[in-house]
Amino acid sequence: MNTPDERFLRTDTSRMARTTGGLDYLHDSAGAPFNYMYPPPDGEPWENCSYRTHVVDIIDARPGAQHFLLHRHGFELREAPSCLDDVDDDAQIRARYYPEVEAIACEAAGGARALCFDHQIRRRSRDEQHLTFGRQNAQASAVGRVHNDYSEASGLARLGLVLRDDVAQARVRRYAVVNVWRPLIEPVIDAPLAMCDARSVMAQDLVAAEIRYPGRSGEIYVLKHAPQHRWYYFPHMTKREVLVFKQYDSQASGVSRFTPHAAFLDPAAPADAPLRASIEARCLVLFD
Repeated sequence: MNTPDERFLRTDTSRMARTTGGLDYLHDSAGAPFNYMYPPPDGEPWENCSYRTHVVDIIDARPGAQHFLLHRHGFELREAPSCLDDVDDDAQIRARYYPEVEAIACEAAGGARALCFDHQIRRRSRDEQHLTFGRQNAQASAVGRVHNDYSEASGLARLGLVLRDDVAQARVRRYAVVNVWRPLIEPVIDAPLAMCDARSVMAQDLVAAEIRYPGRSGEIYVLKHAPQHRWYYFPHMTKREVLVFKQYDSQASGVSRFTPHAAFLDPAAPADAPLRASIEARCLVLFD
């Protein structure tokens, strides 16, 4: 895990345009944190942890968008028009959109090839007053809790889950899990996605948490609040743009490895702004 870049943390960002947003950080936990993503069994709580909202500065990254790089900051913005025209057709997404995403992730990461292995569509509803862990009834929604989709353990396990062939696995020297996030409405005013500069995150900020689904569990990182975290967003994203960000990298040093992120409610957004809808896809990027 990289330590914060001290020169970066001393950089004067006071003149950069910004907004504020409430982001939910882990506050307390009775043991290792867990969260159910479906109604838990009788007698079980939804979660054994609590979160506290911290109002943070979130800097407008658009003026310097070209300077943000996947392997340095953990994220970058790319213009990438898509031919996808029906997000309700799962087969079309896999047949037409997955190859697009693989090309985007591979180019951004500089990998030899990429394999898209899942996707998620998120839609906000009007009655959500607070962004939590991204579930509004059965519909996936925007996630307001600061998190990274993979931990060290689940990142290590992902290679074998995607590449089932032991011989193929053995040939891989380095790989990464990369997320490609695209708006389905434009411009994005409601619940934009905030990205934390990976250089401002330290190992002790990351807490492994179990996410429980019907029939399976996954492990992510939730975050403890730290004042050195530096948050950015790209306002008014369009459907022709994607955010590419790193969720895990098997290379242990010299590159970003984990990129915490969360949606936030911009206090400047009008109350009748179109509700955010988005599609995110995850790729295993192989470097050699």
